[in-house]
Amino acid sequence: MRVAIVRQRYTPYGGAERFVARALPALQAAGAEVSLLARTWEGWGEGWGEGRSEQRVIRIDPPYVGNLWRDASFARAARRAWHGGRFDIVQSHERIPGCDIYRAGDGVHRRWLDIRMAAASRTERIGIRLNPYHRYVCAAEKQMFEHPALRAVICNSRMVQEEIRTAFRVDSRKLHLIYNGIDLEKFHPDLRRALVVPARAELGLGAQDFVFLFVGSGYARKGLAAVLAALARVENPSVKLLVAGRDRRASEYAGLAARLGVAQRVRMLGEREDVGPLYAAANCFILPTRYDPFPNTVLEAMAMGLPAIVSRRCGAAEIIESGENGWLCEPDTPEELAGIMLRAAETGRTDGFGVAARRTAQRFGMDDMARQLMDLYSTLAPAGRQ
Repeated sequence: MRVAIVRQRYTPYGGAERFVARALPALQAAGAEVSLLARTWEGWGEGWGEGRSEQRVIRIDPPYVGNLWRDASFARAARRAWHGGRFDIVQSHERIPGCDIYRAGDGVHRRWLDIRMAAASRTERIGIRLNPYHRYVCAAEKQMFEHPALRAVICNSRMVQEEIRTAFRVDSRKLHLIYNGIDLEKFHPDLRRALVVPARAELGLGAQDFVFLFVGSGYARKGLAAVLAALARVENPSVKLLVAGRDRRASEYAGLAARLGVAQRVRMLGEREDVGPLYAAANCFILPTRYDPFPNTVLEAMAMGLPAIVSRRCGAAEIIESGENGWLCEPDTPEELAGIMLRAAETGRTDGFGVAARRTAQRFGMDDMARQLMDLYSTLAPAGRQ
């Protein structure tokens, strides 16, 4: 079986990339020949066959100016490449009409715009409506979901599955719920116990500090402003916050922390390739996102034995049992979030929350995810491209 994976920029840090990387060994073991169609790549194929990853990259790098031209030119070139490659299955992680399988790891762009518009000022709403990039993405999204070539959509949460079903003319039988998989050995409570002391020492944290960890790129969508505002309401100097991830406006959030009077309790760490020590240093994971299909970081944290606070607009809310393995909140509600953080700080040190979080994560092993993928591929391969 020849499988093409389409991802414009493949890096080890993104959720879609982690999904693909986890599936690669199982696909290879099942006899699949997997190629990556990408503009740029980093870490592709590591750990699943020495000297073979470079041979399986098809570079697609047409010139562009601006993000609209970037995405449109890549889409056109990717379609040409996969039609010429005689692949049995083309699985795209980009919104490109004509693929066999689309993994909806980014959710529904129209839904995210609706959420943004509801909270935006009049000027911001006008800017969103007039932005040609948003119009392009929404049009490509609709064409892709309603394209006759589309045979399956991988949804990583029931939330996304329902959003696609109601927003587009797509046969619900094409919508397959396959949750993200987690490496249960790499992310393990034993690692947390081994790293907690050195990790806290490196970050300047005391043994009595209660530490919340925020991991995510795109701070506005992930809800960092609400976390900072909530932290300002928690008048306990031993309650700290670690922030890891990428954002072009990171300095503005550092300034917000200073204005709120919590700068001394917040560590802005930037992008981290290895987040294991951060999970080890923390007591609770927090991500009150405005919209998120299902972030891998929630599963990673829970697998390490951390309870998680997530918003009800996050696909990961589907696995949270509030007061058992974590807590649920509404997005953009600092007062509510502060109350939850106080409860977490009072009760989250107990082993019960960590045990429950780990037990939940164990339902989402990488092998189970890969098995579901292969089952899906096997139903589609006979009708693949010739």
